[in-house]
Amino acid sequence: MPEPTKDPWNLETDTRAASRQWSEMTETRSPALTVLAHPDRRRIGERAILPLLPVGREVGIARGEPGFSQPGERQERPLADSRISRAPIRLIAQGGTRADRNPDMILLDARATSTVVELDGRVASDPVELPWEALERGVVLCLSHHIVLLLHLADPLADPNLPAYGLVGASDAMARIRSEIRRLAPLDVPVLLRGETGTGKELVAAALHQSGPRANGPWVALNMAAISPSLAAAELFGAAKGAYTGSTRDRRGAFRRADGGTLFLDEIGDTPEEVQALLLRTLESREVQPVGAERTITVDVRLVTATDLDLETAVDSGQFRSPLLHRVAGYEIHLPPLRDRMEDFGRLFDHFLERELIAIGEARHLEPADGPRPWPPAEIIARLADRPWPGNIRQLRNAARQLAILGRDASSAELARWLESAGAATSRSGSPLPPAPAAISQPRRRARPLDVSDDQLIAVLRQCRYRVQDAAEQLGMSRAAVYKLMDRSSRFRKASDLDHTEITAALDHCAGDLTAMVERLEVSAPALRRRMRQLGFD
Repeated sequence: MPEPTKDPWNLETDTRAASRQWSEMTETRSPALTVLAHPDRRRIGERAILPLLPVGREVGIARGEPGFSQPGERQERPLADSRISRAPIRLIAQGGTRADRNPDMILLDARATSTVVELDGRVASDPVELPWEALERGVVLCLSHHIVLLLHLADPLADPNLPAYGLVGASDAMARIRSEIRRLAPLDVPVLLRGETGTGKELVAAALHQSGPRANGPWVALNMAAISPSLAAAELFGAAKGAYTGSTRDRRGAFRRADGGTLFLDEIGDTPEEVQALLLRTLESREVQPVGAERTITVDVRLVTATDLDLETAVDSGQFRSPLLHRVAGYEIHLPPLRDRMEDFGRLFDHFLERELIAIGEARHLEPADGPRPWPPAEIIARLADRPWPGNIRQLRNAARQLAILGRDASSAELARWLESAGAATSRSGSPLPPAPAAISQPRRRARPLDVSDDQLIAVLRQCRYRVQDAAEQLGMSRAAVYKLMDRSSRFRKASDLDHTEITAALDHCAGDLTAMVERLEVSAPALRRRMRQLGFD
């Protein structure tokens, strides 16, 4: 690797300090890596802030670098996985201008390492340009079928010591939500939670209740979209005996049940128009009048509401009352969709998977896999992390439940069908992902070299694109054993046996496509690169 470009800004060499200083000077979030999947589940969610600014700066991803840590931890540690090479994957800040030193892309170069890097299900055998916009969305990197990282932008100054409030995740977006919960919990101001379906609005509402002075009071949740319009008034305000057919006793509504505590009205935008006026009056007077009753009853309720609708548009169309909107939106919290907090994906999926496995009595699957690959396979986590998740956290929880039911012993065909049903064939950018047989391959039982035929060896090597380490893991044997099998067979040769003429012919036939050359010449990409350098190819 060439020497890193000298830093004219004289930033500190410590990665976190350098990123922090640059962020303060440019008001720009720093590139970061977050662990989405790791054979050691305790390392999921660890983050490394990368000093990739300004233009020309270079960092590496290798067995010994960079240092990762959980939020709030001071001690950093490298990936330290034997499947990751000591030779680094290079990340180089590029683009922009030398005047402002502000990059507009990152070049990912894995040519000098044996670590297999996959993006969007494709092996990055050649340098890949990652525009800054891609880092805003987050770029999923699968390393050597074992570790999944998210390359993204992060705020190195986010407060890591906020209470969890029962929420999973440590992204910048969740730090903002926790900060707002801490600010609002002690207050009686009404709060409107906005966000797409499945983003966890009820969890935030419950956190506001449990962290405030009303925590010992009642918590009542009511989904306005799930109740009949004809019964909405009675559900909210109660009803006197005989107020409607079948009413044989007084009925306490949600406001009275929540007296002294918190009332959470989900899907507030679906409140029937005729009930909106009654709700507004109750919020203004702090009194409810049960249906069929002559007198009002004073209530003391903290109101939290939620919606995934555009209430301003509903006001313009006359479907929602403007005064009611202003009354319920004393303060607004906007919950991010999952696609905007992808650094939390690993923690969330692991959390839901653990919960579902325990629920069905299969907690044994949480133990490290006996085979050469982790479970769930890293490629599956990478596929899932690269999907759009329109149903957000709720959809992710359902996917974890399905995978838990399938279990570690699911066949390749079952996993392939599940990936399709989970929508993991399409990336967050909307582009289709190529088929990846390795992503759904199951570890085989340990084989003896004498039991492996030439045809079997060739099939596995072709599937693994002649990467001996991957083939060894598929066969359940050591790399040395695979090399012995290759030496024993008359159908294999070493890259060192290739001459200038044969490589030139392959270059012309494959139009310089290294992956196609690997398949044609039947050698690994790193070995082919080394041989080409030896023979003077540029």
